[in-house]
Parts: sequence; structure tokens; C-alpha cells
Amino acid sequence: MIHTKDHKTLNIFGPFPFLGPKRMKLIETSWAKLFRDHVLLELPVNKIFRNYHWLKGRPTKELYAMLGLMILQQMHDLTDEEAIHQFAFNLEWHYALDITSESDAESYLCPKTLWTMRRVLTEQNLYGVLFESVTDKLAKVFSVDTSRQRYDSIHIFSNMRHLGRIGLFANTIRKFLVNLKRHERALFDVLDQELVDRYLAKQSQALFSMVKPSESIRTLESLGKDLFFLTEHFKDHPQVTGMNSYQLLIRLFKEQCRLERDEATQQPKVSIKSNREVPSDSLQNPSDPDAGYDGHKGKGYQMQVAETYCPEEKKKPLSLITEVQVESADKSDAHALIPLIEATQQRGLGPQEVLADSLYGGDDNCEKASELGVQIISPVIGRPQETALTLADFTLTREATVMACPQGQIPVKTQHKKGKHTAVFALQTCANCSRFNECPVKPGKKGYSLRYNDKAVRLAERRAHEKTPAFRELYRFRAGIEGTMSDLDRKTGVKRLRVRGVDAVSFCATLKAAGLNLFRAAAFKNREDREKRAVEKRNLGLFDLIYVFKERFSALYADLKNLGFYFNTNNLFCVKAFA
Repeated sequence: MIHTKDHKTLNIFGPFPFLGPKRMKLIETSWAKLFRDHVLLELPVNKIFRNYHWLKGRPTKELYAMLGLMILQQMHDLTDEEAIHQFAFNLEWHYALDITSESDAESYLCPKTLWTMRRVLTEQNLYGVLFESVTDKLAKVFSVDTSRQRYDSIHIFSNMRHLGRIGLFANTIRKFLVNLKRHERALFDVLDQELVDRYLAKQSQALFSMVKPSESIRTLESLGKDLFFLTEHFKDHPQVTGMNSYQLLIRLFKEQCRLERDEATQQPKVSIKSNREVPSDSLQNPSDPDAGYDGHKGKGYQMQVAETYCPEEKKKPLSLITEVQVESADKSDAHALIPLIEATQQRGLGPQEVLADSLYGGDDNCEKASELGVQIISPVIGRPQETALTLADFTLTREATVMACPQGQIPVKTQHKKGKHTAVFALQTCANCSRFNECPVKPGKKGYSLRYNDKAVRLAERRAHEKTPAFRELYRFRAGIEGTMSDLDRKTGVKRLRVRGVDAVSFCATLKAAGLNLFRAAAFKNREDREKRAVEKRNLGLFDLIYVFKERFSALYADLKNLGFYFNTNNLFCVKAFA
């Protein structure tokens, strides 16, 4: 049965009358006040109604509080036991979640209830809706300008062991044998005992971890043979081939091994692929098959992050994370730009200008983003040799026609056809040029030709723009997103999670981003309040001073009135506006 509270109706005497003014001030300057006033009512409770019945069954826990708990747990990087403890005893949490009773019915939470709610949100992909409801509300409350945004990615390590190739083979085979013994004991018992002991005996794990480097290839070949034997032995048993652990055996063999035929015996021969031949999206650990590998950052996942920024240094508006997307670590940042733009545009938070590094700013991405009405500000990937001349050094017209080479020589002929362009220079002119060896022109029948296309022209224009002070002045604000990545790590612990699998990792990372938005919004609101109080204090000081003048120096008071100054009914000092 569905149970929700009416959080819109205000309490006559206040929900926490036992709180003194000092403790209440502490709560009102924390994230709890912001969460209670603006976020709690926006949580998408209606999205989970279909999992419960309106009349039948035991009443659920208060659903607004449960969804809020999902955010607060990730926001503060708590274990399940810690989150339940905070839910039961933390007064700040009670204020934020509008838990006004100390009874077990409202303040106590069973671990299974927490697990069930997390499973519902994960399986139905509702954690994304939860993030959007929080972010969209904060953007509306604080009038966040989303026209300027910056993108980057952060690496995430899931709760899996980092295995080498030997450990990967041994653990995958061990996992299969354990599952086979548990579910198909009859088939397990017919296996060779020596093979079973090799992977399931107590000393087997230490045995594979103490392999000498000189013997690693031989050990891998032995593991590959065992892997091939198991896949072939059980391939005709449907009850085994349907097991997830058996599918991992098949995947591991395809990614890491090569099946050949021995010319002498004509029997199948298993060989191990070299490290370079193994794809980056290969299996990294049988306990987390969704994880990938990045040559720079390692194994795990990565989270694509989009956030707002303001180039005006004197003005410090609220910076919000507008979108997050989690993927395996082997994915390139180049494929993340357009999905991030489209996702924010669908929610009305789309940018007009995006700062990103060179991987995001490929020419194809810039063209697609331009069609969506977004300008990408990013360096061109790759750098030409400092001594070499490029198309950017030639003088081009708006129609992409070469007017002159870097040495000022004019081409004798230009040609354009279907986005491809050619400029021909005289043979003698180029042969006598002092920079001929640095020039990209190629010899032809009628002269030296420079061939290029529209893409090369666009890249040349971007390279030329990169050298301008205007580009450097604007692009320097991209570095600010590194502070966001640091905040995500320090405040929410996003880099090292307690879960495995892309769904669980996405759940945690997405709600941690929502939590960081709450931290930032609370800090921004406190800063605004402090500045407002400081201005009021300065003004009151000026008013008091003028009031003293009014009382003690009547002559000065009369002179001020003659000059156009006056006092209102509250004895506040005012100045008339002069045309």
C-alpha cells in the first residue's frame, strides 16, 4: 500500500519546536533547509507508484523520505548501515526529509527496504529521473544560465580486484567451476579431480599469484588449454551454456586466445594473443564484466560530466552539473559530446557554447553540434611540427581559395570541385623557395599542387584561431571543471565505489552528482545571504549616522534638505534622483 505525506501543508507550531534558535540557524544554513524547501516536493514519487498497490499490502515507508534517502546516502558516501543509522538518529536528515516523529514507523528503516528501493530505481533507470528533478529545480530556483557549459570525464573504479592476465584466467575458470558445482553437481563430479583441485583448492589462488615472470607465458598457455577444454566439454549441455559464468568463459577465450591447428598432429592448438591484440573492451574481471580498460587511466568506468560556468570573474553565479552519463572506461570521449548536448536540450538546459578538450572537439562533432545550434570551443587534436608549414599558414579567402603561400607567391591556377580544392604554383617558383622542404605542396605535371578539402580548411581556421589571445582568454575557463572532478571525489567519493556492474555504478555516480549540486546550491545561497546582510549592515550604519546629524545638527539637516536630500517616515536617509 502506498504511503506518502503531505509536505506542502505548513505546521502551525513548526515541526521541531525543541530546537533552539542557534541550532535552527545551523540547520537553515546547511543543505537540509534547501533540500526541504525546494527539492523534497520535486522528487518523482509518482514514477514508482506502479511497484505498489494503492490499497493492498503493508504500507510502504514514506516514499518522499525514501527517495531523499537514496540521494543523501550517495551525497555523503555512506554504507548501507551508516545510511540507516543517519536516517534513524540524525536530526539534520529528519529536517531535510520532513520526518517529524520519533516513532519507529517513521524514523526506523530496515536494510531490506533500502535494498528494495535501490533495486527498483536501478532496474527501472529512475535514478536519472531523480537527478534531473533535483538539477532542474535548482536551476529554476537560482536562475542558472545554462548557455555556457564545459565537458570532461572522470575515471571510476568499481569494487573489483585488479587482475593481471593470469589472475583473470584463473578467477574466471574458478567462478565457472563454483557455479557448476552449485547448480549442476552431476556434471561437476565427472570432471578430472586434478583440474578441479588446480582452481578450487585452498592453495590454488596463491599458486597463480606467485608465478615468475619468466614462466608467465607457459602458465597462460596452460590456462588457455583448460579454458578451451571446459568450453568444448560443456558446449552440448544447454543447462550449462545458459549460465552467465560459462558465457564469460566463451568471451574470455575469444578475446585472449587464438585457436590454431597443429600441422604435425592436425589437432586444435591454443595460443595466447599478445597484449596489443587484446581489445580495450575485453573482460577485466569476471566479477564485473561491464568494466572496460583505458590505456591512460586503467580499468573501470568513466563518467561524462557537463556543468555550467560563467566567464565573468567578478560575478560568481551558481555552477550546476547539468548532465552525467556513465560508460565503460574503453569508450572514447569523442562519442560523448553529442549525447550530452541532446540530453540537456531535451530538458531545456541546453548550451549555446561548450568548452571541451581536443578529444571532444573533432571536426565531425563540431559540425554536428553546429547543426544543434551549439558552438564548440576546443583545440584541434594533434599538433603539426613546429618547423613545418600547414594550410593555416596560407592566405585563404572565405570561399576557401588560396590567395598566396606563406612566402607571398600567388598560385597560377585554383580549382574547386565537390568540396575538394587545388592550388597550383609554378615549378620554378617553388623550386627556388627557401622553405620548399617545409611546404606541403606536391609535385605535379604543370607545377606544385596543394590539395585540400573543406575539413582541412575548417581545421586550418581553428588552428589559426587557437593562436589568438581571444581564444586563450576564453578557453582558460575550461580548467574550472577539474575543480568539479575534485569535489566529486573529495565530497562524494565517486572515484572508488562499493558496487560493481554498469547499472549499480551509474546509480551511485548519478546521485552523487545530484548531491554535489545540493552542496553547491547551499554554499551559493549562504554566500548570497552573507553579502545581502553585509550590504544591509553598511546601509544601516549610514542611516544611523545621518540620523545623528538630523537630531544634533539641525542647521546641517536644513542644508541637506535644501541640497535635495530628504528623510522618509522611518528616518532613513534618501537622495533624490536628479535629471
